[in-house]
Amino acid sequence: MFVTVVLLLVALCAQGGNGEERETVQRSGHVSVVIVGGTGDLAKKYLWQGFFQLYINQVSSGNTFSFYAGGLSPADKATPIFFEILKTVSCTNNVSQERCALLKEQFLRLSQYRQLKSLEEYQDLAKHIEKQLQEEGMKEAGRLFYLSVPAFAYADIADKINNSCRPTAGAWLRVVLEKPFGHDLRSAQVLASQLGNSLKEEEMYRIDHYLGKQVVAQIFPFRIENKKFLDPIWNKHHIERVEIVLKETLDVKGRIAFYDQYGVIRDVIQNHLTEVMALLTMRLPKNLSSSEEVLQNKMQIFSSLLPLGKNQAVVGQYQAYKSEVQQELNKTNDHISLTPTFAAVLAHVDEAQYEGVPVLLISGKMLDERVGYARILFKNDIFCLENHNAVHCKPKQIVFYFGHGTLKYPAILVSKNLFKPVLMNSEWKEVTEHADVSVLGLPISDYYVQTPVEQREAYTELISHIFAGRRNSFISTENLLASWDIWTPLLTGLAGTYPRIYPGGTDNGDLLDVCLKGKDISYNSEVVIISSDQMGGTPANSFQVMQGKFRSSDMVSAWAEELVERLAADIQEAAEEAVHDSGVFHLALSGGSTPLALFHRLALHHFSFPWRNTHVWMVDERCVPLTEQESNFYTLQNHLLEHVRIPYYNIHPMPVQLNQRLCVEEDGGAQLYEKEISNLVNGSRFHFLLLGVGYDGHTASLFPDSKLDELGGSLVALTESPVKPHQRMSLTFSAINQAHRVALLVMGKGKHELITQLSRVKDNPNKWPVTGVKPAKGRLVWYIDYDALLG
Repeated sequence: MFVTVVLLLVALCAQGGNGEERETVQRSGHVSVVIVGGTGDLAKKYLWQGFFQLYINQVSSGNTFSFYAGGLSPADKATPIFFEILKTVSCTNNVSQERCALLKEQFLRLSQYRQLKSLEEYQDLAKHIEKQLQEEGMKEAGRLFYLSVPAFAYADIADKINNSCRPTAGAWLRVVLEKPFGHDLRSAQVLASQLGNSLKEEEMYRIDHYLGKQVVAQIFPFRIENKKFLDPIWNKHHIERVEIVLKETLDVKGRIAFYDQYGVIRDVIQNHLTEVMALLTMRLPKNLSSSEEVLQNKMQIFSSLLPLGKNQAVVGQYQAYKSEVQQELNKTNDHISLTPTFAAVLAHVDEAQYEGVPVLLISGKMLDERVGYARILFKNDIFCLENHNAVHCKPKQIVFYFGHGTLKYPAILVSKNLFKPVLMNSEWKEVTEHADVSVLGLPISDYYVQTPVEQREAYTELISHIFAGRRNSFISTENLLASWDIWTPLLTGLAGTYPRIYPGGTDNGDLLDVCLKGKDISYNSEVVIISSDQMGGTPANSFQVMQGKFRSSDMVSAWAEELVERLAADIQEAAEEAVHDSGVFHLALSGGSTPLALFHRLALHHFSFPWRNTHVWMVDERCVPLTEQESNFYTLQNHLLEHVRIPYYNIHPMPVQLNQRLCVEEDGGAQLYEKEISNLVNGSRFHFLLLGVGYDGHTASLFPDSKLDELGGSLVALTESPVKPHQRMSLTFSAINQAHRVALLVMGKGKHELITQLSRVKDNPNKWPVTGVKPAKGRLVWYIDYDALLG
């Protein structure tokens, strides 16, 4: 009976309501679609409409379908809700009312709700599908699971699918995942690993709905079709800047529980805007349908981005956000959230083609208008002496306009002083009748405009791509981790930054205008008067860098950003002095997360640093391979050495791995490093040595109660850490205290208690190893940020 109904209605639909001739339908296979979270907000707004459109498009293709809404609620409660959602789906304009009614009726018949909570319920679903296939004598084409649920549930559901719901041999399995895909690099790696235990890479479709927007999907085709015009000008000699902007007028009421953990950078910039940036700047693939080549080219751009530090971003928060957080999260009136609702980030691509070209990524809530676009602004070398409104004097730009704003439809716009673009395909049309509107400083009549013949929703587009197995519009694991690798250092650096408070809407005025200076970005208006209760304390700009004494040694203190800036300047000063005196600068750097901001500062701002004359040494190292993330050298390599021009033979990692073994005493790694220091460093006295301080008072890898006095006069030793990995290699006090200059960098509120204790204790290197740092003929300076000093 099931097959009979399907074929009958398919035939009726194929006849249609427009006098079309009946077609013979060849069924190629049965597809089971399961939306887990099928009665949720996303499913209600977009997914069921998207799958209904897929069904309409495929109804005469020979495929048959079953649709399931999965959820945690029992079927008797959720089924009525589910069918109320299905009743809201609609047909496109080219489908007659009669045909649409038939299609909707059949779609409802093919759909059902199932409770999917336990493994047994997933097993029951699999048995139901298999029974249906057998009874109707259908060949299975594939199973599509759409996980419209929070990310923390992905791994468990993927495991249940893998163990109970895989299709029959020869059929495909596709599992769709909604963002967020992690909170940072580490959490994304964990999630990827968990999913990899259950699903193959080709079975996972991480969806970024921006890649389904018609204009975004046309960036590559536009660049290819207009290659002859774009090749001469798509470079640093002609491009002024690139802007990728997503402005929203809404607040985040009702989403605070999610949003307060993620903020604007994680919510839209790390994914949507980063993907658009890649499409605009990456090398064009020879084969657009080759997902491997597209991914390879995208990875090349990601790896070429200069590191993002605090100086490459400004953040803001709309004024009402604080009270919304207090209300929705049940917080007290003195609770302060530092979550940004606005961010402007300045990126640079370190490739010859784009050298020096600023790439701006901007997004925010509660702004003056709802609009999204990517703009390539070109340099204009023509000056009109009299007619400043002549076409040649106007901005030269290409705009990929995602929609909303003054222009109500998505479009690609090319200013008429550039070139007339090729019309891409039959699905796009040229707009010749212009309304009285302006787009980014030009009246619409000054553009060549192309827009889709039929506007399609992004989720509908992507669902059709999933069904077809087209992977180019989705985020691979490698793509995802590379993106998080770019953004995690910036997010870490901004973690304690107070966002600028802005009122919201048109009242923002010029409060969020930004200024670009070289590779730095800042707010254009430096002074903003806001109350201390909005800031959660004393405004940062009321403190300047101050100098004093700490434990009888010199101390420099400031807010973190200014402190790192001062430390970097002091290192460069020491480097220039050493190179002037002896032609070489020996710099020893400690591991851990504290110096990351310093590394970024040196890489991005100290272009005159004498790197070619600098030798970089390690203060300490964990006994792990140097290619692993736990390695101090791995961190140093990724965040500093890759981004400066330093001869490879001037880089000296600690030899923790010899004879295919890690830190075995008889291999003599410590003695090898000591010998290398003695041979190259004059008098074994480093010019500058940077240390951190652990919560237990350790410095380098010299830990409390480690019998440090037994190390004698050796410069390098193997030590034991109380935390994994236990084995370390470290410079000793003999090496540290011979240095010309030693810097102790202490940052973060978490170190305030330690600083308080250190201010009171006497020298006791066995209990507080850092108190053993006392350069004999050199100078010790403590660099302590206000958070650590004042708490």
